[in-house]
Amino acid sequence: MGLLEETKRILMAHEVRLRRRLGQNFLVDEGILKKLVSYASVNDDDIILEVGAGLGFLTEHLARIAKQVIAVEIDPKIVRILMHRLSNYRNVVILRGDILKISNLPYFNKVVSIPPYSISSPLIFWLLRRRFDCAVLTFQEEFGRRLVAQPGTGDYGRLTVTVYYYADVDLLDFIPRESFWPMPEVNSVIVRLRPRKPPFYVKDEEQFFRFLRAVFTQKNKKVRSAIKVFLSDLKFPKEIMYNVADSIAFHERRVRELSPEELALIFNELYEKVIVSGKVKKVP
Repeated sequence: MGLLEETKRILMAHEVRLRRRLGQNFLVDEGILKKLVSYASVNDDDIILEVGAGLGFLTEHLARIAKQVIAVEIDPKIVRILMHRLSNYRNVVILRGDILKISNLPYFNKVVSIPPYSISSPLIFWLLRRRFDCAVLTFQEEFGRRLVAQPGTGDYGRLTVTVYYYADVDLLDFIPRESFWPMPEVNSVIVRLRPRKPPFYVKDEEQFFRFLRAVFTQKNKKVRSAIKVFLSDLKFPKEIMYNVADSIAFHERRVRELSPEELALIFNELYEKVIVSGKVKKVP
């Protein structure tokens, strides 16, 4: 029996109705499941985090190799199916809940997942704040392009710069939408994240990401205009805001044209002029 038929059989047997808001589209391509495991180079020392375990098809592939699999699933009905289907695997821990809200999550060193696409962005930001060796995940094709976009392109933005700061990113494979059931409206990609040391220096990480959030709301504007949003958030006095904006490096360039390194240079200059100078207090 193929995975498509197996998926339909399981859902019918347990009288489960899929919930669109949870992004319940199940991967029913055995070949793609094997690729996910292979791209993560899973071995018997690995403790794998799986976000959105679904019916457990990927979980089984991982459990046959890994030391342990921590499978997280938010839908209580699907959790019951997982506990029934995976009861013979002693190395699988099933957690019910929202991955973004679970406290005291057990240790893991790799992530291999087909997460709900509705949490793609917050999941990335959540993950990059944690220590792990590598993560292999599926995302919508458009989201995947945003992760590796070049300056000046339409997909380039705050997400691109943030991910670049924390990790090497590779788009490894294309997944046609026909590989899922129910079939989504978009194609997907397999993405691999490998954490590394930041490739450039910023004087204050928390404030740098606050700066990115502000200026990329104005990414088509020139730097001199865009940084006024950041300065306003810092309660910077208006009477000298314009002088600071006009004195910053690259102030005539548009935000979307700037490389991550150039954005860091702008931020570091602002940090010295605005925060270290004592003209305003640092925003908590």
